[in-house]
Amino acid sequence: MCRTRSAKWPPEWPAGWPARWSGRFGRSDRGMTTSEYAVGTIAACAFAAVLYKVVNSGPVLSAMQSLIKDALDAKF
Repeated sequence: MCRTRSAKWPPEWPAGWPARWSGRFGRSDRGMTTSEYAVGTIAACAFAAVLYKVVNSGPVLSAMQSLIKDALDAKF
């Protein structure tokens, strides 16, 4: 059975909708400013430096070497 739509399709937004919702989701500007890029870049570099130090530490380096050695010596 086919139903006909009595209302207008697609429905239209209420008259004041964009004005009511535009300020509810934060600032109206989009993207990051230069200072935010600078802080993000510094944080990423600091994280990379810490990760480099951890990966090149003695225990982690020997664990990775033994893992690779075991993987290469595996018999199929």
